[in-house]
Amino acid sequence: MEEPIDKHPNPDSENDQQEPREQDILEQSMGMGAVEDVRPGQVVAGTVVQVSGDSVLVDVGAKSEGIIHLHDLSHRRVESAEEIVKLGDTVSVYVLGWEGEEGMLRLSKRRADEVEAWKRLEDVMQQDTVVEAEVTEVVRGGLVVDVGLRGFVPSSHVARGYINDLKPFLGQTLRLRVIELDRSKRRAILSRKVVLEEESKSLRETLWNEIEEGQVRPGTVKSLTDFGAFIDLGGVDGLLHISEMSWGRIQHPSEILQEGQAVNVKVLRLDRDKEKISLGLRQVMPNPWETVAERYLEGDIYPGKVVRLAAFGAFVELEPGVDGLVHVSQLADHRIATPAEAVQVGDLIQVKVLYVDAEAKRISLSKREADEALAAGEGSASSGGGDGFTVGEHLAAYHAGNWEEEDH
Repeated sequence: MEEPIDKHPNPDSENDQQEPREQDILEQSMGMGAVEDVRPGQVVAGTVVQVSGDSVLVDVGAKSEGIIHLHDLSHRRVESAEEIVKLGDTVSVYVLGWEGEEGMLRLSKRRADEVEAWKRLEDVMQQDTVVEAEVTEVVRGGLVVDVGLRGFVPSSHVARGYINDLKPFLGQTLRLRVIELDRSKRRAILSRKVVLEEESKSLRETLWNEIEEGQVRPGTVKSLTDFGAFIDLGGVDGLLHISEMSWGRIQHPSEILQEGQAVNVKVLRLDRDKEKISLGLRQVMPNPWETVAERYLEGDIYPGKVVRLAAFGAFVELEPGVDGLVHVSQLADHRIATPAEAVQVGDLIQVKVLYVDAEAKRISLSKREADEALAAGEGSASSGGGDGFTVGEHLAAYHAGNWEEEDH
């Protein structure tokens, strides 16, 4: 287990270790009442009577005030005593001993705080509860957190996966579990990973109890792939296939989605045994075919884009999700053998609407009649069908819904 390195200067650490029955004395003195005859190892209450840059004087009811040096004020690294206390504060202090020719009482707020912190952490660990702590340092191997003393979160316990850079965690308050305590070594090891795993398990159980096919649920785009996107539904990821993203054609999910984006998606299929969820995005958007007959009138001319060629004609996109067929006989004013002789994929052309079947999601178009009308200055035709137009074999099959989608 990786351990933090306590870099705090503490010139009296050896004397601290030599104090007899230190923990017993500390815990017996937690009443912290003011005393006239204070002894090393006691924790007492005092009042701050003077604050300077590198020390603090505290009245603990003894014959003279006691002094707290800067490094004994806090387990955090501080530049000035004013960062920790102010005049008149009541503080708990640990009696270290005496110093100097006059025998001034030496005190430590840091040690008193640690006594209380150890007890609290032991209770937290025993009760298996979560503690919140601020990240105060990023060190080799993990994070230092403030739990009333210097706690350590190993890099392997910061998140559920590997994190290369821990610097963004500096200053954050994390929810942690205590996984190891050793007072004799002054070691407190904590884990954020354990908390995240517990929360994820709880969210997964809740979601699987609630989710049903046909529901529309909120989610967040977790990642994009060439074939779709993974959506975080709250502890469980579902797959949104590219074919279910839009009523129109898209080449890559990044055309309409980005990582971190909030979306509403429809649950299309569930496999509880394999814990797989198939999602749809276009299903929560208006279906353009439901009102297509209101927007594309038979006999009128509209712009479109050639999106695919087949042996019997060209498919033209009028809007995302709405394609119409220009039969090969309606592509030019002369006979052609293949659609490629008249148009190419990506061409922007004008087409005349000949026939609309919204229920079957089919629109018949004519480039030839649109070109003729525009050449004659008619703008858009006033009636559908086209003069003398005879529906060929493939176009009749198209209207019947049984034509072959054979790419050219």
